[in-house]
Amino acid sequence: MELDILFYLCVVAFCAGFVDAIAGGGGLIQTPLALAILPQFPVSTVIGTLKVPAFTGTAMAVKQYLKTTSINWIYLGVLASISFCSAFLGSFVLTRVNNEFIKPLLLVILVLLWFFTYLRKDFARKTLVTLTQKRQYVYGILIAIVVGFYDGFIGPATGTFFIMGFVFIVGFDFFKASAYAKMINLATNFGSICLFLLQGQILWKIALPMAFCNGAGGYMGAKLAILKGQVWVRYIFLFIMLLAICRFAYEVIDFDF
Repeated sequence: MELDILFYLCVVAFCAGFVDAIAGGGGLIQTPLALAILPQFPVSTVIGTLKVPAFTGTAMAVKQYLKTTSINWIYLGVLASISFCSAFLGSFVLTRVNNEFIKPLLLVILVLLWFFTYLRKDFARKTLVTLTQKRQYVYGILIAIVVGFYDGFIGPATGTFFIMGFVFIVGFDFFKASAYAKMINLATNFGSICLFLLQGQILWKIALPMAFCNGAGGYMGAKLAILKGQVWVRYIFLFIMLLAICRFAYEVIDFDF
């Protein structure tokens, strides 16, 4: 691995961890850029490698969010367990899909997510609804199954999906939703890591340096989010994500033709 390529990957990992800790969606930056920088590896190998820094960055963010909100540990444990299994299954499916299918699909998903984030002007603002405890469990389990599988299969914007699900469907405030999203995201990342470990598809020489940088970005992003709020980062997030999509689109078009 050339040092300049590793340096670029570490910078990408730091930025992804920083953004993900504030508003989720760090994978929207990290995944397309890593796939573009490492076109010589299968998609499943790159995504499997990225699960390690994603886990580290999320863990650092969790540490900060736990200081600001209370957690229902039984509720969290149920959702985390389901998410783990769902992500494991999603990653297993990914290892059975070839690059000719997954790269164009990922590009389409990234573009749709960018427009969705752009159109949601209320993104990262607090929204509350009132649900019974039973409905909180039902909706939470559905979110865990669907988003968990998505994280294992593709991954970008998993944190954003979890946050939006807990805010707009379950009814948590933004900080509480972020705390739950980050901790459940740890379970989905760990589920994927277990599968990719069994498959031998993690590039540790890349994963470990990126993990350190992603963790540093996650720590700084969470600290800043708690102090300054989240709305302002939306514009930075959209800009960086657009650059990442354009770079990845170039790679996909070149890959196909």
